[in-house]
Amino acid sequence: MTDRDYDVLVIGGVGVDTIVRVDELTAPVGDSVHVPPIRDYVAHTGNGVALGSHHLGLRTKFVDFLGEDEQGAFVLRSYAEHGLDFSWLPAPQGTPRSVNLVDRAGRRFSYYDGRHPAELRMPESFVAPHLAGSRHVHLSISNHNRDLFPLLRDAGRTVSTDLHAWDGRRPHQVAFARHSDLVFMSAAELTEDGALAAVMRTILDQGRARLVVATDGADGCHVLERGDRSVRHHPATDPLPGRAIVDSNGAGDAFVTGFLHTWSRQPGRERDVDACVLAGQVAGAYACGTPGTHTSFIDAPTLAAGVRRAGTPS
Repeated sequence: MTDRDYDVLVIGGVGVDTIVRVDELTAPVGDSVHVPPIRDYVAHTGNGVALGSHHLGLRTKFVDFLGEDEQGAFVLRSYAEHGLDFSWLPAPQGTPRSVNLVDRAGRRFSYYDGRHPAELRMPESFVAPHLAGSRHVHLSISNHNRDLFPLLRDAGRTVSTDLHAWDGRRPHQVAFARHSDLVFMSAAELTEDGALAAVMRTILDQGRARLVVATDGADGCHVLERGDRSVRHHPATDPLPGRAIVDSNGAGDAFVTGFLHTWSRQPGRERDVDACVLAGQVAGAYACGTPGTHTSFIDAPTLAAGVRRAGTPS
């Protein structure tokens, strides 16, 4: 493979999750409780998008900082097993980590140790050779990525990002929201009436985005395209009968990969956004069917079958 063969370049966002399964996302009485086996998983958002894209057949390149530590070695072994094309620079303070609590319904709460120093930046000289042959860039909201937008703009590449659970005010996500063409986010922190629509509208009005997609768990997702007068709601689907929701870790990343997979296969600018959303919902639902972060990745035939099933009126 050469640097001119990539459908998607994913920049930033790899780490290791430690998953603790609990009955409820509240502290129990006392000072300890027995839990099922605690396990580590190669994880974080860039990892999910890169591996998900790779398993859907997109020619994928992933670059990031990585610690020269036990967790970094764990990541490299995993990528060798998956066959993911990954290039990295040494992370001065080691590999990022998270401890995630997951309850019986599959809901999670994450304690995130980003680890990288605030002044760390991804060098343009490291990214540029991979960017030259990539059709699309997915930029994780890692702080070390925030100075790459001029390079991406000058290269003329489309850029997607995931703001995760953004309240529309925290400064960290603002640059990513304003300088990306496709903006994904979670509706989790925007529960007041009209708050979500207002934030989605602001992203379009103040930036370059063509569309904003806000995932909303069991309530489906919300879409606002440039030129739309109002937000469109897409109800959740059940495209995979018999596949129970076990763990929601990585579902948002899987949604992004399903969406981008369908987006990348539609020519020109007149893309069928509803078809992309449905593919994202199928991929996200599939990811919830196994415990742990990024432990199962939908492939293209299974995605196509799920889309057909979800799109068939009952």
